Amino acid sequence: MIESKNNLKAWLYLAPALILLGLFTFYPLFNAFFLAFVKDFNSITRSTHGMDGYAFVLFDNFSRVFKSPDFGQAVKNTAVIMLVSVPASIITALVISVALNSIKRFQGFLQTVFFLPYVTNSIAIGMTFAFIFHSDYGLVNMFLGWFGVNPITWVGPGASWEAGMTALLIYTVWGGLAFKILVFLSGLQSIDKQYYDAAKIDATPRGRVFSKITVPLLSPMIAYITITSFIGAAKAYSTIIGMFGASLGPEGNANAFITFVGLIYDALEKGTIGAYSVAASAAIVLFLFTFMFTLINMWVSKKRVHY
Repeated sequence: MIESKNNLKAWLYLAPALILLGLFTFYPLFNAFFLAFVKDFNSITRSTHGMDGYAFVLFDNFSRVFKSPDFGQAVKNTAVIMLVSVPASIITALVISVALNSIKRFQGFLQTVFFLPYVTNSIAIGMTFAFIFHSDYGLVNMFLGWFGVNPITWVGPGASWEAGMTALLIYTVWGGLAFKILVFLSGLQSIDKQYYDAAKIDATPRGRVFSKITVPLLSPMIAYITITSFIGAAKAYSTIIGMFGASLGPEGNANAFITFVGLIYDALEKGTIGAYSVAASAAIVLFLFTFMFTLINMWVSKKRVHY
């Protein structure tokens, strides 16, 4: 009797969170899967193809996604952001975390400084980076000018894909450091000091201590950060909006930096009949793409992670 009352009380405590999850997570998720297999869905009449009901199709909407003129560019940009920014940000965050962990004075202040990007609006930061990379008065070109390098058009009209992607990757890596540093630093501070004391007695070189003690003991955190970072990079959108605006590219080259999420928004903004179905299909493609990377990461983690 007491146990059943406790169970009821527990479910009552969970009810608000479960209701919110159902409304804002599970319902949109199932609705997206439903719309992806519906023909020409009209969001106003809640019907399809001029009918008073739903006309189901198999893969027509997915075919429209794959035939989109921006699909190839979206795959390319998303893949580059994932494969370059994630390893770069993890390595950089790990190095900074080790350095911060060895600093005793001002450690709290430095942690706060590095954590600030995590609580700052990404679009606002993107606009700041667009200013930093401005071809005429940006700080980057000013710095390069000291070494005799001619001004480079990073994000403005006429910017090449390579220059724009370089600026975007630098911003993406920097923006992703805060949370990674926080996780790695907490992991470093939880490592038992006896391992380092034993290594010091054996006069083990610092590089070997890092590779044989620090990295293996941090491997659960590294695996977690790797998986979540790949998922976050696959959903890149607000960073691009901040740097390049709604056109997702420099003036005269719209959608040059479109990603999978940009493809979804682009389908929705067209407002044509069936736009919701195409957007839902693109979202499912993104889900499968991300799910594949997550499975690969989990498979690698089983072989590399030490608990």
